[in-house]
Amino acid sequence: MTPAFHTYDVAIIGGGASGLAAAIAAAPVGASVCIIERDVACGLPILATGNGRCNLSNSRLAPARYHHEAAARAVLGHRGEDRIADFFQQLGLLTCEIEERLYPVTKRAESVRDCLLAACKRQGIDQRCGAHLTHAVRTDSRWHLEIEEPDRPRRIEPADSSRPALRRARKALAESDLVHRSVDASAVIIATGGRSADVCALFGLPHNEEQPLLCPIEAALTAADGTALAGDASPLPSLDGLRLDGMLALKRNGAAIAYEDGEVLLRPYGISGIAAFNLSRRCRPKDRIELDLFPDLTTDRLARILHERQAHVGPWTGEASWFDGVLARPLARYIAQGLDGHADPLTRCAHLLHHLTFEVIGTCEHQQAQVHRGGIPMDSVDLADLSLHDASGLYACGEALDQDADCGGYNLAWAWLSGICAGEHAGAVSRPSY
Repeated sequence: MTPAFHTYDVAIIGGGASGLAAAIAAAPVGASVCIIERDVACGLPILATGNGRCNLSNSRLAPARYHHEAAARAVLGHRGEDRIADFFQQLGLLTCEIEERLYPVTKRAESVRDCLLAACKRQGIDQRCGAHLTHAVRTDSRWHLEIEEPDRPRRIEPADSSRPALRRARKALAESDLVHRSVDASAVIIATGGRSADVCALFGLPHNEEQPLLCPIEAALTAADGTALAGDASPLPSLDGLRLDGMLALKRNGAAIAYEDGEVLLRPYGISGIAAFNLSRRCRPKDRIELDLFPDLTTDRLARILHERQAHVGPWTGEASWFDGVLARPLARYIAQGLDGHADPLTRCAHLLHHLTFEVIGTCEHQQAQVHRGGIPMDSVDLADLSLHDASGLYACGEALDQDADCGGYNLAWAWLSGICAGEHAGAVSRPSY
Protein backbone atom coordinates (compact mmCIF):
# COMPACT_ATOMS: atom_id res chain seq x y z
CA MET A 1 0.00 0.00 0.00
CA THR A 2 1.29 3.45 -0.90
CA PRO A 3 1.84 5.56 2.24
CA ALA A 4 -0.49 8.52 2.72
CA PHE A 5 2.24 10.88 3.97
CA HIS A 6 5.44 11.88 2.18
CA THR A 7 8.26 14.18 3.27
CA TYR A 8 10.70 15.98 0.99
CA ASP A 9 13.12 18.86 1.15
CA VAL A 10 11.71 20.44 -2.02
CA ALA A 11 8.33 20.00 -3.68
CA ILE A 12 7.81 21.41 -7.17
CA ILE A 13 4.32 22.16 -8.44
CA GLY A 14 4.45 21.50 -12.18
CA GLY A 15 6.67 19.27 -14.28
CA GLY A 16 7.16 21.30 -17.44
CA ALA A 17 10.42 22.83 -18.63
CA SER A 18 11.02 25.13 -15.65
CA GLY A 19 9.83 22.54 -13.13
CA LEU A 20 12.19 19.87 -14.46
CA ALA A 21 15.09 22.32 -14.52
CA ALA A 22 14.31 23.33 -10.94
CA ALA A 23 14.16 19.71 -9.78
CA ILE A 24 17.47 18.80 -11.40
CA ALA A 25 19.13 21.93 -9.98
CA ALA A 26 17.84 21.28 -6.45
CA ALA A 27 18.84 17.62 -6.18
CA PRO A 28 22.67 17.85 -6.44
CA VAL A 29 22.91 19.77 -3.16
CA GLY A 30 21.54 16.69 -1.41
CA ALA A 31 17.89 17.69 -1.28
CA SER A 32 15.13 15.13 -1.65
CA VAL A 33 12.83 16.37 -4.40
CA CYS A 34 9.40 15.58 -5.76
CA ILE A 35 7.47 16.95 -8.72
CA ILE A 36 3.68 17.21 -8.47
CA GLU A 37 2.37 17.12 -12.06
CA ARG A 38 -1.28 17.15 -13.13
CA ASP A 39 -0.72 15.43 -16.48
CA VAL A 40 0.11 11.77 -17.01
CA ALA A 41 3.82 12.50 -17.40
CA CYS A 42 6.34 15.28 -16.89
CA GLY A 43 7.79 17.33 -19.70
CA LEU A 44 5.04 16.79 -22.25
CA PRO A 45 4.78 20.47 -23.31
CA ILE A 46 8.44 20.31 -24.34
CA LEU A 47 7.53 17.94 -27.18
CA ALA A 48 5.60 20.67 -28.99
CA THR A 49 8.24 23.39 -28.75
CA GLY A 50 10.08 24.62 -31.83
CA ASN A 51 7.78 22.64 -34.14
CA GLY A 52 9.00 19.46 -32.50
CA ARG A 53 12.68 20.46 -32.63
CA CYS A 54 12.81 22.31 -29.28
CA ASN A 55 14.49 25.67 -29.69
CA LEU A 56 16.30 25.56 -26.33
CA SER A 57 17.45 29.16 -26.35
CA ASN A 58 18.45 32.07 -28.48
CA SER A 59 22.21 32.26 -28.90
CA ARG A 60 22.12 35.94 -27.94
CA LEU A 61 19.81 36.39 -24.97
CA ALA A 62 19.05 40.11 -25.07
CA PRO A 63 17.09 41.27 -21.98
CA ALA A 64 15.38 43.88 -24.17
CA ARG A 65 13.44 41.04 -25.79
CA TYR A 66 11.59 40.46 -22.49
CA HIS A 67 8.50 42.17 -21.12
CA HIS A 68 10.32 42.93 -17.84
CA GLU A 69 13.82 43.76 -19.03
CA ALA A 70 15.40 44.37 -15.61
CA ALA A 71 14.10 41.05 -14.27
CA ALA A 72 15.40 39.25 -17.33
CA ARG A 73 18.83 40.84 -16.91
CA ALA A 74 18.98 39.77 -13.25
CA VAL A 75 17.91 36.16 -13.82
CA LEU A 76 19.55 35.41 -17.16
CA GLY A 77 22.87 36.90 -16.05
CA HIS A 78 25.89 37.24 -18.33
CA ARG A 79 25.96 34.81 -21.26
CA GLY A 80 22.91 32.92 -20.06
CA GLU A 81 22.85 31.04 -23.36
CA ASP A 82 26.21 29.46 -22.45
CA ARG A 83 24.84 28.38 -19.07
CA ILE A 84 21.94 26.67 -20.82
CA ALA A 85 24.26 24.82 -23.20
CA ASP A 86 26.45 23.75 -20.25
CA PHE A 87 23.40 22.61 -18.26
CA PHE A 88 22.26 20.32 -21.05
CA GLN A 89 25.76 19.10 -21.83
CA GLN A 90 25.98 17.90 -18.22
CA LEU A 91 22.75 15.98 -18.84
CA GLY A 92 24.30 14.32 -21.90
CA LEU A 93 22.55 16.44 -24.53
CA LEU A 94 24.67 17.88 -27.32
CA THR A 95 23.50 21.15 -28.84
CA CYS A 96 24.05 23.07 -32.06
CA GLU A 97 23.39 26.61 -33.25
CA ILE A 98 21.15 27.28 -36.24
CA GLU A 99 20.40 30.85 -37.29
CA GLU A 100 21.28 32.22 -33.83
CA ARG A 101 19.12 29.63 -32.07
CA LEU A 102 20.21 26.73 -29.88
CA TYR A 103 18.80 23.27 -30.69
CA PRO A 104 19.53 19.70 -29.63
CA VAL A 105 21.93 18.22 -32.16
CA THR A 106 19.26 15.60 -32.97
CA LYS A 107 16.77 18.40 -33.86
CA ARG A 108 14.20 16.43 -31.88
CA ALA A 109 12.33 17.73 -28.83
CA GLU A 110 11.98 14.24 -27.36
CA SER A 111 15.78 14.14 -26.98
CA VAL A 112 15.53 17.11 -24.62
CA ARG A 113 12.72 15.57 -22.60
CA ASP A 114 14.42 12.17 -22.48
CA CYS A 115 17.62 13.68 -21.06
CA LEU A 116 15.70 15.67 -18.45
CA LEU A 117 13.70 12.64 -17.32
CA ALA A 118 16.81 10.46 -17.25
CA ALA A 119 18.50 13.03 -14.99
CA CYS A 120 15.48 12.98 -12.68
CA LYS A 121 15.71 9.20 -12.48
CA ARG A 122 19.46 9.25 -11.76
CA GLN A 123 18.96 11.80 -8.98
CA GLY A 124 16.06 9.95 -7.37
CA ILE A 125 13.51 12.70 -8.01
CA ASP A 126 9.97 11.48 -7.40
CA GLN A 127 7.47 12.29 -10.15
CA ARG A 128 3.94 12.28 -8.77
CA CYS A 129 2.02 12.40 -12.05
CA GLY A 130 -1.74 12.73 -12.36
CA ALA A 131 -1.68 14.59 -9.04
CA HIS A 132 -3.77 17.65 -8.23
CA LEU A 133 -2.89 20.10 -5.46
CA THR A 134 -5.92 20.87 -3.28
CA HIS A 135 -4.53 22.62 -0.19
CA ALA A 136 -1.34 24.37 0.99
CA VAL A 137 -0.43 25.74 4.41
CA ARG A 138 2.82 26.75 6.13
CA THR A 139 3.28 25.25 9.61
CA ASP A 140 6.38 24.85 11.79
CA SER A 141 8.79 26.08 9.09
CA ARG A 142 7.48 23.56 6.57
CA TRP A 143 4.88 23.49 3.84
CA HIS A 144 2.04 21.03 4.23
CA LEU A 145 0.43 20.15 0.89
CA GLU A 146 -2.68 18.08 0.26
CA ILE A 147 -2.96 16.35 -3.11
CA GLU A 148 -5.33 14.03 -4.92
CA GLU A 149 -3.70 11.42 -7.10
CA PRO A 150 -4.55 8.01 -8.62
CA ASP A 151 -4.58 5.13 -6.20
CA ARG A 152 -1.97 3.50 -8.42
CA PRO A 153 0.74 5.39 -10.33
CA ARG A 154 -0.02 5.73 -14.05
CA ARG A 155 3.11 7.44 -15.31
CA ILE A 156 3.93 6.54 -18.90
CA GLU A 157 7.45 5.87 -20.09
CA PRO A 158 9.33 8.43 -22.21
CA ALA A 159 9.56 6.02 -25.12
CA ASP A 160 5.76 5.81 -25.37
CA SER A 161 4.66 9.42 -25.68
CA SER A 162 2.79 9.10 -28.96
CA ARG A 163 -0.57 10.82 -29.25
CA PRO A 164 -2.54 7.54 -29.06
CA ALA A 165 -0.58 6.51 -25.97
CA LEU A 166 -1.21 9.88 -24.33
CA ARG A 167 -4.93 9.70 -25.12
CA ARG A 168 -5.12 6.25 -23.55
CA ALA A 169 -3.18 7.35 -20.49
CA ARG A 170 -5.30 10.47 -19.99
CA LYS A 171 -8.49 8.46 -20.40
CA ALA A 172 -7.25 5.99 -17.78
CA LEU A 173 -6.35 8.88 -15.47
CA ALA A 174 -9.82 10.39 -15.84
CA GLU A 175 -11.34 7.04 -14.89
CA SER A 176 -8.99 6.39 -11.96
CA ASP A 177 -10.02 6.31 -8.34
CA LEU A 178 -8.31 9.19 -6.56
CA VAL A 179 -6.91 9.12 -3.05
CA HIS A 180 -5.91 11.96 -0.74
CA ARG A 181 -2.26 12.13 0.27
CA SER A 182 -0.11 14.62 2.16
CA VAL A 183 3.24 16.02 1.09
CA ASP A 184 5.45 17.98 3.48
CA ALA A 185 8.39 20.03 2.21
CA SER A 186 10.77 22.64 3.55
CA ALA A 187 10.56 24.55 0.27
CA VAL A 188 8.00 24.69 -2.52
CA ILE A 189 8.59 25.90 -6.08
CA ILE A 190 5.62 26.99 -8.18
CA ALA A 191 6.31 25.99 -11.78
CA THR A 192 2.78 25.68 -13.11
CA GLY A 193 3.29 27.38 -16.45
CA GLY A 194 0.76 29.80 -17.88
CA ARG A 195 -2.19 28.56 -15.86
CA SER A 196 -1.24 29.52 -12.31
CA ALA A 197 -4.35 31.28 -10.98
CA ASP A 198 -5.72 28.33 -8.97
CA VAL A 199 -2.36 27.51 -7.38
CA CYS A 200 -1.74 31.16 -6.54
CA ALA A 201 -5.11 31.23 -4.79
CA LEU A 202 -4.15 28.20 -2.68
CA PHE A 203 -0.98 29.95 -1.51
CA GLY A 204 -2.64 33.36 -1.14
CA LEU A 205 -0.37 34.94 -3.75
CA PRO A 206 -1.01 37.95 -5.97
CA HIS A 207 -1.80 37.04 -9.55
CA ASN A 208 -2.09 39.06 -12.74
CA GLU A 209 -4.76 37.79 -15.11
CA GLU A 210 -3.25 35.66 -17.85
CA GLN A 211 -3.65 36.44 -21.52
CA PRO A 212 -2.36 34.37 -24.44
CA LEU A 213 0.52 35.80 -26.47
CA LEU A 214 2.68 34.75 -29.39
CA CYS A 215 -0.43 33.83 -31.32
CA PRO A 216 -2.15 34.95 -34.54
CA ILE A 217 -3.59 38.45 -34.85
CA GLU A 218 -7.20 39.02 -35.82
CA ALA A 219 -7.18 41.93 -38.24
CA ALA A 220 -8.99 43.35 -41.25
CA LEU A 221 -7.39 44.50 -44.47
CA THR A 222 -8.20 48.14 -45.12
CA ALA A 223 -9.41 49.82 -48.29
CA ALA A 224 -7.62 52.72 -49.95
CA ASP A 225 -9.56 55.19 -47.80
CA GLY A 226 -8.49 53.39 -44.62
CA THR A 227 -11.82 51.66 -44.03
CA ALA A 228 -11.49 48.15 -42.60
CA LEU A 229 -12.90 45.55 -44.99
CA ALA A 230 -14.88 43.10 -42.88
CA GLY A 231 -17.51 40.44 -43.40
CA ASP A 232 -18.41 39.69 -47.01
CA ALA A 233 -16.25 42.62 -48.12
CA SER A 234 -13.09 41.10 -46.67
CA PRO A 235 -10.61 39.84 -49.28
CA LEU A 236 -8.77 37.71 -46.71
CA PRO A 237 -10.70 34.46 -47.32
CA SER A 238 -9.50 34.54 -50.94
CA LEU A 239 -5.92 35.00 -49.69
CA ASP A 240 -6.07 32.24 -47.08
CA GLY A 241 -2.83 30.26 -46.85
CA LEU A 242 -0.73 32.75 -48.79
CA ARG A 243 2.78 33.12 -47.35
CA LEU A 244 4.55 36.43 -47.86
CA ASP A 245 8.02 37.60 -46.86
CA GLY A 246 8.32 41.19 -45.75
CA MET A 247 8.50 43.72 -42.95
CA LEU A 248 5.63 44.35 -40.54
CA ALA A 249 5.33 47.76 -38.90
CA LEU A 250 3.00 48.16 -35.91
CA LYS A 251 1.57 51.69 -35.80
CA ARG A 252 -0.36 53.41 -33.04
CA ASN A 253 -1.80 56.88 -33.59
CA GLY A 254 0.15 57.08 -36.82
CA ALA A 255 3.57 56.37 -35.27
CA ALA A 256 5.50 53.12 -35.73
CA ILE A 257 6.17 51.45 -32.36
CA ALA A 258 7.56 48.06 -33.43
CA TYR A 259 8.91 46.25 -36.46
CA GLU A 260 9.20 42.55 -37.29
CA ASP A 261 10.51 40.96 -40.46
CA GLY A 262 10.01 37.45 -41.73
CA GLU A 263 7.29 35.27 -43.17
CA VAL A 264 3.66 36.34 -42.79
CA LEU A 265 0.82 33.86 -43.27
CA LEU A 266 -2.49 35.33 -44.41
CA ARG A 267 -5.57 33.73 -42.87
CA PRO A 268 -9.30 34.47 -43.16
CA TYR A 269 -9.19 36.13 -39.73
CA GLY A 270 -5.97 38.12 -40.18
CA ILE A 271 -2.27 37.27 -40.04
CA SER A 272 -0.15 34.51 -38.55
CA GLY A 273 3.51 33.45 -38.61
CA ILE A 274 6.44 34.28 -36.33
CA ALA A 275 6.54 37.98 -37.25
CA ALA A 276 2.83 38.32 -36.41
CA PHE A 277 3.29 36.26 -33.23
CA ASN A 278 5.93 38.68 -31.98
CA LEU A 279 3.72 41.69 -32.70
CA SER A 280 0.87 39.99 -30.81
CA ARG A 281 2.78 40.85 -27.60
CA ARG A 282 2.51 44.56 -28.39
CA CYS A 283 -0.60 45.20 -30.49
CA ARG A 284 -3.91 46.63 -29.31
CA PRO A 285 -7.32 46.89 -30.98
CA LYS A 286 -7.45 49.74 -33.52
CA ASP A 287 -3.68 49.64 -34.07
CA ARG A 288 -2.57 49.46 -37.70
CA ILE A 289 -0.11 46.92 -39.10
CA GLU A 290 1.56 47.72 -42.41
CA LEU A 291 3.12 44.92 -44.43
CA ASP A 292 5.98 46.01 -46.69
CA LEU A 293 6.57 43.33 -49.33
CA PHE A 294 9.68 45.04 -50.73
CA PRO A 295 11.48 46.56 -47.72
CA ASP A 296 14.80 46.75 -49.59
CA LEU A 297 13.37 49.02 -52.29
CA THR A 298 12.14 52.58 -52.01
CA THR A 299 8.69 53.32 -53.36
CA ASP A 300 10.20 55.33 -56.21
CA ARG A 301 12.60 52.52 -57.14
CA LEU A 302 9.81 49.92 -57.05
CA ALA A 303 7.61 52.15 -59.22
CA ARG A 304 10.42 52.47 -61.78
CA ILE A 305 10.86 48.69 -61.85
CA LEU A 306 7.15 48.21 -62.50
CA HIS A 307 7.10 50.81 -65.25
CA GLU A 308 10.21 49.34 -66.89
CA ARG A 309 8.57 45.91 -66.72
CA GLN A 310 6.13 47.06 -69.40
CA ALA A 311 8.95 46.93 -71.95
CA HIS A 312 9.24 43.18 -71.34
CA VAL A 313 5.70 41.93 -70.70
CA GLY A 314 3.62 44.64 -72.35
CA PRO A 315 1.65 47.62 -71.07
CA TRP A 316 -0.34 47.41 -67.85
CA THR A 317 -3.62 45.73 -68.72
CA GLY A 318 -5.44 45.85 -65.40
CA GLU A 319 -5.33 42.04 -65.25
CA ALA A 320 -3.82 40.06 -62.37
CA SER A 321 -1.83 38.00 -64.87
CA TRP A 322 0.33 41.06 -65.61
CA PHE A 323 2.02 40.47 -62.23
CA ASP A 324 2.99 36.85 -63.01
CA GLY A 325 6.56 36.37 -61.83
CA VAL A 326 6.28 39.22 -59.33
CA LEU A 327 3.28 38.42 -57.15
CA ALA A 328 1.39 35.26 -56.31
CA ARG A 329 -1.81 35.20 -58.36
CA PRO A 330 -4.23 35.53 -55.39
CA LEU A 331 -2.40 38.63 -54.16
CA ALA A 332 -2.12 39.97 -57.70
CA ARG A 333 -5.91 39.82 -58.06
CA TYR A 334 -6.36 41.80 -54.85
CA ILE A 335 -3.77 44.41 -55.84
CA ALA A 336 -5.17 44.77 -59.35
CA GLN A 337 -8.61 45.55 -57.94
CA GLY A 338 -7.11 48.39 -55.91
CA LEU A 339 -5.63 50.04 -58.99
CA ASP A 340 -8.87 50.66 -60.87
CA GLY A 341 -9.41 54.28 -61.76
CA HIS A 342 -5.91 55.53 -60.95
CA ALA A 343 -4.18 57.76 -63.47
CA ASP A 344 -0.81 56.14 -62.66
CA PRO A 345 -1.73 52.61 -61.53
CA LEU A 346 1.82 51.27 -61.34
CA THR A 347 3.01 54.07 -59.06
CA ARG A 348 -0.07 53.41 -56.95
CA CYS A 349 0.82 49.71 -57.01
CA ALA A 350 4.31 50.46 -55.64
CA HIS A 351 2.71 52.30 -52.74
CA LEU A 352 0.29 49.43 -52.00
CA LEU A 353 3.09 46.86 -52.03
CA HIS A 354 4.88 48.88 -49.36
CA HIS A 355 1.74 49.52 -47.32
CA LEU A 356 -0.63 46.54 -47.20
CA THR A 357 -2.52 47.79 -44.16
CA PHE A 358 -4.43 45.82 -41.53
CA GLU A 359 -6.52 47.17 -38.67
CA VAL A 360 -6.03 45.13 -35.49
CA ILE A 361 -9.12 43.63 -33.88
CA GLY A 362 -7.30 41.56 -31.27
CA THR A 363 -5.47 38.25 -30.89
CA CYS A 364 -7.08 34.94 -31.83
CA GLU A 365 -6.53 31.21 -32.24
CA HIS A 366 -5.46 31.18 -28.61
CA GLN A 367 -4.93 27.43 -28.63
CA GLN A 368 -1.84 28.22 -30.72
CA ALA A 369 -0.46 30.64 -28.11
CA GLN A 370 3.15 29.83 -27.27
CA VAL A 371 3.17 31.76 -24.01
CA HIS A 372 0.91 33.67 -21.63
CA ARG A 373 1.41 37.08 -20.09
CA GLY A 374 0.30 37.26 -16.48
CA GLY A 375 0.88 35.17 -13.38
CA ILE A 376 2.79 36.09 -10.24
CA PRO A 377 3.94 39.74 -10.49
CA MET A 378 7.69 40.11 -10.86
CA ASP A 379 7.79 42.64 -8.03
CA SER A 380 6.51 39.89 -5.69
CA VAL A 381 9.77 37.92 -5.90
CA ASP A 382 13.37 38.50 -4.94
CA LEU A 383 15.23 38.43 -8.26
CA ALA A 384 18.34 37.03 -6.58
CA ASP A 385 16.70 33.68 -5.81
CA LEU A 386 13.07 33.96 -7.06
CA SER A 387 11.68 33.53 -3.56
CA LEU A 388 8.34 35.15 -2.74
CA HIS A 389 8.70 38.23 -0.55
CA ASP A 390 5.77 37.43 1.74
CA ALA A 391 5.95 33.62 1.95
CA SER A 392 8.89 31.86 3.56
CA GLY A 393 10.22 28.84 1.69
CA LEU A 394 8.17 29.57 -1.43
CA TYR A 395 9.67 30.14 -4.89
CA ALA A 396 8.37 30.57 -8.43
CA CYS A 397 9.85 30.13 -11.89
CA GLY A 398 9.08 29.92 -15.57
CA GLU A 399 5.76 31.02 -16.99
CA ALA A 400 4.18 31.03 -13.52
CA LEU A 401 5.89 34.41 -13.21
CA ASP A 402 4.59 37.38 -15.19
CA GLN A 403 7.40 37.34 -17.73
CA ASP A 404 7.24 36.77 -21.48
CA ALA A 405 9.42 37.37 -24.50
CA ASP A 406 9.57 37.17 -28.28
CA CYS A 407 9.75 33.98 -30.31
CA GLY A 408 13.19 32.56 -30.94
CA GLY A 409 14.08 30.59 -27.81
CA TYR A 410 13.74 33.47 -25.34
CA ASN A 411 10.80 31.99 -23.43
CA LEU A 412 12.34 28.54 -23.03
CA ALA A 413 15.60 30.19 -21.96
CA TRP A 414 13.65 31.96 -19.22
CA ALA A 415 12.11 28.63 -18.19
CA TRP A 416 15.48 26.87 -17.90
CA LEU A 417 17.40 29.65 -16.16
CA SER A 418 14.64 30.73 -13.78
CA GLY A 419 14.04 27.07 -12.91
CA ILE A 420 17.73 26.52 -12.22
CA CYS A 421 17.85 29.69 -10.10
CA ALA A 422 14.85 28.72 -7.98
CA GLY A 423 15.95 25.09 -7.72
CA GLU A 424 19.50 25.82 -6.60
CA HIS A 425 18.38 28.22 -3.88
CA ALA A 426 15.43 26.14 -2.69
CA GLY A 427 17.61 23.05 -2.51
CA ALA A 428 20.30 24.87 -0.55
CA VAL A 429 18.03 26.46 2.07
CA SER A 430 15.99 23.29 2.58
CA ARG A 431 19.03 21.34 3.74
CA PRO A 432 20.23 21.97 7.32
CA SER A 433 23.88 22.97 7.65
CA TYR A 434 26.09 21.29 10.23
